[in-house]
Amino acid sequence: MTKIALFGAGGKIGLRIARTISQDQNYEGLFVEPSEAGQARLSESGLAAANADEAAQTADVVILAVPDLLIGKIASEVVPQMKSGAMLIGLDPAAPHSGKLPPRADITYFITHPCHPPVYNDETDLAARTDYFGGIAKQNIVCALLQGPEEHYAQGEAIARQMFAPVMNAHRVTVEQMALLEPALVETVTIPLMMVIREALDEVVERGVPFEAARDFLLGHINIDIAILFGFLNVQFSDGAKLAAQRGMEQIIKPDWKQVFEPENVMKEVRAITEKSS
Repeated sequence: MTKIALFGAGGKIGLRIARTISQDQNYEGLFVEPSEAGQARLSESGLAAANADEAAQTADVVILAVPDLLIGKIASEVVPQMKSGAMLIGLDPAAPHSGKLPPRADITYFITHPCHPPVYNDETDLAARTDYFGGIAKQNIVCALLQGPEEHYAQGEAIARQMFAPVMNAHRVTVEQMALLEPALVETVTIPLMMVIREALDEVVERGVPFEAARDFLLGHINIDIAILFGFLNVQFSDGAKLAAQRGMEQIIKPDWKQVFEPENVMKEVRAITEKSS
C-alpha cells in the first residue's frame, strides 16, 4: 500500500483529493492541514488531520495542494524530511518552472494539472453537465516527470488519475510545455480575450440591445465558432465572416502578441504567480 501525505488537505482542491485518495484501497492517506477551518472540513468528511513532520518523513508520495505563493516555503520544509526514493507531486507548473522546488537528487518530482471538463463532451447527467472543474464530469489531465526514474512516471500518472477522477486522457508533457499551457495559453492569452468578449457584450447592451438577446446570440455563435476553429465541425466560415474577422484582428490584436510565449515572458509570468510580483 502506498502511503500518501497530502499537504493542504483541508483546502478547496485538497479536500477533493483527500476524499478520492481515502476511497482507494491502494493508498493510505495522511492529511496535513494546519488551519482550524481546514481541519473542521476534514472532520466533516470523516478524515483526521495528520502530523506534518511524521507525514513528510514516512510518506512514499507527498502531494502539495497549497497556494503557489506558499509552495517554495512549504517545499523547503518538507523536501529535506522526505525519505530517499520518495515522490513529490505538484499541482501546477509555476513553482517547479521558476525554481521554487529545492534541489534533491534522490527524490522524484512529478507535476500534474487538470484540463477540466471540455466544452464538448458526452455528459448526460445534470450534475456532470454542470461540473465545470472536474470530479463529477470526465476530464483530461497533463503530467510531467521533472526528475526521477522513468518507472516513477507510471506511478505518478496513476495517482494523478485517482486525484482528478474520472479521467479520460493523461497527456505527457514537459514542465516547460505545461508552463506554456498555463499560465501562457489559458491565462495570459485566453482569459483576456474572453474578458474582451464579455466587455463587447456589455457594450452592445449599453447601445440598446436587450441583455438576454445579446447573450443568447453571442453564446450560440461562440458554440459554432469553437466547433469550426477546433475541428469539431467540418465547415468553413463564410467569406463575409472571414473578412470581418480579419478586420477585427487588425483593430483589436497586437501584431506581436505571440511574444507572450517566449521563454523570458513565460518565466516572468510564473515568477509573478509564485512571488506575487508584477
